[in-house]
Amino acid sequence: MATRRMVSDVWRNRPTVEGAGVRLHRVFGNEQVPRLDPFLMLDDFGSDRPSDYLSGFPWHPHRGIETVTYLDRGTVEHGDSIGNAGAIGPGDIQWMSAGSGIIHQEMPQAPPDGVLRGFQLWVNLPAKHKMMAPRYRGIAAAGIPASTLAAGVTAKVIAGEAGGVRGPVKDLVVDICYLDVTAARSAACEHHVPTDHRCLAYVVEGEGGFAGARVGAGHLVLFEGRGAVTVESGPRGCRYLLLSGRPLGEPVAWYGPIVMNTEEELETAFREYRDGTFVKVAR
Repeated sequence: MATRRMVSDVWRNRPTVEGAGVRLHRVFGNEQVPRLDPFLMLDDFGSDRPSDYLSGFPWHPHRGIETVTYLDRGTVEHGDSIGNAGAIGPGDIQWMSAGSGIIHQEMPQAPPDGVLRGFQLWVNLPAKHKMMAPRYRGIAAAGIPASTLAAGVTAKVIAGEAGGVRGPVKDLVVDICYLDVTAARSAACEHHVPTDHRCLAYVVEGEGGFAGARVGAGHLVLFEGRGAVTVESGPRGCRYLLLSGRPLGEPVAWYGPIVMNTEEELETAFREYRDGTFVKVAR
């Protein structure tokens, strides 16, 4: 019999405020380091009240990480210090490798129905890539392939591979897989996860049995062990983000938008930001 992973923990997202006053839900973050290595943070942002999000995320720095913004509904305008600017809409991806340093802004716009929703994932960069040249990749919804994983179960493959389909981001610094899975009611699926990957799932809508544990929307499931992950959706179906990645196993020094390996590196980053020498690669 194939090895299957079990559930080691389940927790619910928590409301918080970020940026210039954006109300969102933090799925995991600093408190969970290093349990979810190589992942650092996942935010579920959005609301049907524009006052909750229109203040946005004005110009701010990042170093040492990758930020992956995946929009579900609405529009977010963005710009950065290496010359990228534009807007992402429903189903689009903004994959930014901050590397040695980037300054950017993300400003949600109010759609006609007032509803905005999206997810931002932070992926840690290994020490040898912390000071790499920053880069930005915008991926339109039409460029994200879909894969049929089982009867009634489909996945948008954002990164990595699933069901013989590879995601559009192929030059990943860290070996991860990022799937947006939708399962019809009572549909079952077995996800094959690399044995050296840490694996977790965030339930976006509905509910399901994750390795037998019944979990509803707004909850994160952390798996333990090696091998495959089994999921059976509930009577209303289930949508979940499935993340897996090879842990870095490195020390984490994290404050605000910057993640390095030592406190000295953190101090250097913030001193350079104050001194105007933070950005090493400009437009």
